[in-house]
Amino acid sequence: MGRKERFEEIYVAEYPDILAYIRRRTDSHEDAADALAETFTIAWRRLDDIPPGRRARLWLFGVARRVLANGRRAESRRGELVERLTLHLAEWAERSPQDTALDEVRQAFRRLGADDREVLALAGWEDLGSEEIAVVLGCSRGAARLRLHRARKRLAKELHAAGLDLAPYGIRALALAKEAL
Repeated sequence: MGRKERFEEIYVAEYPDILAYIRRRTDSHEDAADALAETFTIAWRRLDDIPPGRRARLWLFGVARRVLANGRRAESRRGELVERLTLHLAEWAERSPQDTALDEVRQAFRRLGADDREVLALAGWEDLGSEEIAVVLGCSRGAARLRLHRARKRLAKELHAAGLDLAPYGIRALALAKEAL
């Protein structure tokens, strides 16, 4: 019997029991479908590890159990991340000025051309130096430095035109603009 035939035999024989096992342990049909697909994907990849006969069913239960546990851990991590982000955003909102300056910075950043926004983002948000920016943009280090210099001058011009004094923000001005995207 070939790999495909063996897998099909296991799948047809064990699908109903594995689905029932997973369905009783998930909250939605979509979650069950995802876990079932993952379980049989692992079975296909590890077909040579599946024991013969009825022990294949037990092996699949073990795989399904681990797939469900991994899903619960991932969901828990997502929940923790959402909580951390919510707290971070609340703290940011408390620290941020309540005036229109933030909106003005965002609007000034949006008025820049896409190339200027990209080079400023690489420098300010990704914390890349001229040499690294050059690699990302596919140009020389000198060209990257020139592009960054010109983009900063254009941003300063936009901010000045909006009547913004960046002294209170300092280097944070680009971080404020980041929220615009």
